[in-house]
Amino acid sequence: MANFTTSGFLLIGFSTKPELEIFYACLFFVLYLLALVGNMLIITTTSLDDSLQSPMYFFLKHLSLLDLCYISVTVPRFIINSFLHRGDISFWECVLQCFAFNICADAEMAMLTLMSYDRYVAICLPLHYETIMDVKTCVHGVAGVWVSGVISAAMHTVATFSIRFCGPRIIHQFFCDVPQILKLSCSNDYIYELGVTIFLALVAFLCLIFIGFSYMHIFYSVLRMPSAEGRAKAFSTCLPHLTVVILFLSTAAFEYLKSHSNSLTVSDILLTIMYTIVPPTFNPMIYSLRNKAVKSAVRKVLFS
Repeated sequence: MANFTTSGFLLIGFSTKPELEIFYACLFFVLYLLALVGNMLIITTTSLDDSLQSPMYFFLKHLSLLDLCYISVTVPRFIINSFLHRGDISFWECVLQCFAFNICADAEMAMLTLMSYDRYVAICLPLHYETIMDVKTCVHGVAGVWVSGVISAAMHTVATFSIRFCGPRIIHQFFCDVPQILKLSCSNDYIYELGVTIFLALVAFLCLIFIGFSYMHIFYSVLRMPSAEGRAKAFSTCLPHLTVVILFLSTAAFEYLKSHSNSLTVSDILLTIMYTIVPPTFNPMIYSLRNKAVKSAVRKVLFS
């Protein structure tokens, strides 16, 4: 262990027992396939079907692309490592994985905020929707999502790996996760990273406030609709988005705020799966595949 942990890291994963390693690898492989198929289906359908060319589906397509990147950064390597019964990762591979993971996580938060604004305009300002959410606005919004993800991820990654590491570089996680990496820091070397984390947490909190105010106005407008069918349709497009936001933010916040022990417990494993696997795997089902228009378009793409 000492030979490679001096220049790299050792990812412990969920278990050191070979049979459990294989079990978790198979479980993650199935979930990864579900995420791959579901998100690719959404991307293909929203790209090919002319009836799904509105801003809402444009954002859904890019959310699916983000989810594909998000889960592909960590899970495939874990599956391979589990089957090979190895967990070593070089320093620069760990830096790259951490950077890519943070890009996807931060961009997803920005995308969910942008999507809440789209729903706000669609429901509260329907007469001005096409003017406000034109092609230029949508493209600039998605570009801003990716740029903000890259900038915040660069800050987070530089701050994380600027610390000095003491003792064996053993990460009790299946990927290079920032909270676990910070446990390896010497004395108070993590103060700069703490400042960056607080700043990004503040940005995430402001996003949450923006989403919250958007949905306050949305629900107020929906409840004033005279048609029960109109209310049901509005809630069917908004509640899944709110579910995704709550799931993503609550699990991510708990991961960063909870105390980390030197060995993974059952709750740690479940939290990790909820934080890294569940959102990209089930977003297509929560968000899109329950939608009648999307289901109809998927059938056309698959059986045409």
